[in-house]
Parts: sequence; C-alpha cells; structure tokens
Amino acid sequence: MPDRIYNVLFLCTHNSARSIMAEALLNHLGQGRFRAFSAGSEGGGGPKPMAIKVLEAEGISTDGLLSKTWDVFAKPDAPVMDLVITVCDQAAGEACPHWPGQPITAHWGIEDPSHVQGNDIERERAFVTALRYLRNRIGVLLSLPMASLDQMALTHRVRGIGELEGTTGRGPEVA
Repeated sequence: MPDRIYNVLFLCTHNSARSIMAEALLNHLGQGRFRAFSAGSEGGGGPKPMAIKVLEAEGISTDGLLSKTWDVFAKPDAPVMDLVITVCDQAAGEACPHWPGQPITAHWGIEDPSHVQGNDIERERAFVTALRYLRNRIGVLLSLPMASLDQMALTHRVRGIGELEGTTGRGPEVA
C-alpha cells in the first residue's frame, strides 16, 4: 500500500511570491508524497513575474500557479490540509479561517523579496534568496519520517523548521 499523500497549504497575505514559490517547490520536490497549495488572506493580482522567472530558471513548473484567497480552502469541498504554514509575518498574525481536519500549523517567516528596491539584479537576488530559504525548509520537511511521528512530535518538528537560517524571527504561530 502506498504511503499517504500529505496536503500542505502555504499562506501569505497576497499569495504572489513566497507562498507561490513554496507551493511550486514542494510540488516539484515532494515526489508525490506531498500535494502543495497556496493562498493569501487578501489574494493578489497574480504571481509576481520575478517569482515565476526564478522558479522557471530552477526548472520548476509554474503551470497553474495563481493568486487566490484562503477562503477557497476553508470551504466544505476543499482538500483537507495536513499542514498549514505561513511564510509571511503579516499573515501569521491574522485571524485565519477554521481549517477542516485540524491541520498542524507553523510559521516559516521569510522576508518578502517583492519589497526589495533596486535594480533588476538586486531584486532577482532577493527572490533567489527567498527560494533558497524555502528549499532548505522544504528539504527538512521532506526528510521527516512523517508516518512514524505522533501529532505532537510532528508539530514540534514542523514548527522548528521555521527557525532555520533566513527566518524573520517575527510572527506568532498560525491559529
């Protein structure tokens, strides 16, 4: 019998950069063990072009990526999430919807690369850095023995991932 697939929802305020990159990266690296989604408290005008450029440069598919609000995942017919992870401090501090299935929640705060001012090289470097931090965190998530950890141990480990290099060090756990 195959291992179960874990649904992971990455949240940010606008769902246009970090959460979009996390979704694409986990779907790319998860080898069918994880199904990633992303959303925002407000939604956005679509993925940031620089986020798409950086993902594509790494050979990561951007097909189907779009900005949406997290209300989509609070509906009764939405996929039940196993993990809900905020990647921006602002979304971590907001009142989230009730997530069906009582998922594990964690905060993996990473600076918003879309706020970096400067020339194209400096802005691209910020997106590459954010993607590197996400790749490190997702790599640790992928190494966890998910099926052999109880809920409390898994919660502790997933939340601990948010303390890795590049954390903003701000923002509470997701409610």
